[in-house]
Amino acid sequence: MKLQRKNRRALALGAIAVSGALALTACGSDDTGDTGSGDSSATAAAGSIKCDDAKGQLLADGSSAQKNAIDAWVKQFTAQCTGVQINYKGGGSGAGVTAFTQGTVGFAGSDSALKPEEITASKEVCSGGQGIDLPMVGGPIALAYNVDGVDNLVLDAPTIAKIFSGKIKTWNDAAIAKLNPDAKLPSTKIQAFHRSDESGTTDNFTKYLLATTPDDWKYEGGKAWTAPGGQAASGSSGVAQSVKQTSGAISYMELSYAKDVSTVAIDTGAAEPVKASTDGATAAIADAKVVGTGKDLALEINYATKADGAYPITLVTYEIVCDKGNKAETLPTVKAFLNYIASEDGQKVLAENDYAPIPDDIIAKVRTTIAGLS
Repeated sequence: MKLQRKNRRALALGAIAVSGALALTACGSDDTGDTGSGDSSATAAAGSIKCDDAKGQLLADGSSAQKNAIDAWVKQFTAQCTGVQINYKGGGSGAGVTAFTQGTVGFAGSDSALKPEEITASKEVCSGGQGIDLPMVGGPIALAYNVDGVDNLVLDAPTIAKIFSGKIKTWNDAAIAKLNPDAKLPSTKIQAFHRSDESGTTDNFTKYLLATTPDDWKYEGGKAWTAPGGQAASGSSGVAQSVKQTSGAISYMELSYAKDVSTVAIDTGAAEPVKASTDGATAAIADAKVVGTGKDLALEINYATKADGAYPITLVTYEIVCDKGNKAETLPTVKAFLNYIASEDGQKVLAENDYAPIPDDIIAKVRTTIAGLS
């Protein structure tokens, strides 16, 4: 689909609005930065946080995608609940699920719902219960790129698949030029980066390609990258840094990590190409279905959505806990912390930090489930 000049002008203005909304310096598990939110959020949090019997140290690990959000939440929660320490490592979804099934963390974060074999493994540590998925953080997976002179790049699913599988090798390729008739595309070699660690972000990105362009993406999905070629970097912060430092680079990452870089607008077949935004991600999550059973609230995202304004490459990060059989020494802190981050004030922190709040009807179910944890 070719953009008219007036549409490109609107897209450029939208990009300015999105970049102006970025409020948090990207900081993965190996980054440093200010993860606090504004004074208004801190004031609101003070009234909404109920410490109950929370105490001591709580260890958690998992998704690096939500690390910035967790850091902001922890800062506010521990300021209100003195004597509580929450250490979220952010070592990746795969590491988090492994730590949870081994019983070494109070909860885990994962950008993919538990697999059947992981649920089975969780029964060994959840006495009389099992691990469940609680959708807590929404996030658009932005495609960030570094191409001199190209500020408003448009791509569609087939072209994205060919870029990341190495079939399209230069930025002035005919397929890219067709989608960007007004752009001055250089002959620069494309440097496509993917995650080296097991990542729910990779899982969701490849699910998008499998759902929208299966003829162009013949590789398996999952947390591990399976396509040939490309370059690898560890964690969301690693791929983000690689894009910033490498001419011709492109990679997938959560919007909160795509700071000070250009991001792709995706042609979904809707009226206008859509850039990654928190509103666009929330709109996509609202179109999801709950497919978990019992207390499990795993969602199925419609990656092929063509709804106006819905951003298709969107992930949901789950907090994984035992529905029953949580450790007595950590259960009060787990419940108090999860109650806060699922609260209205907790969810407001997400939008302020470039994440997408979970839609009201889904987060209401999450709150009810947290109240029943034992």
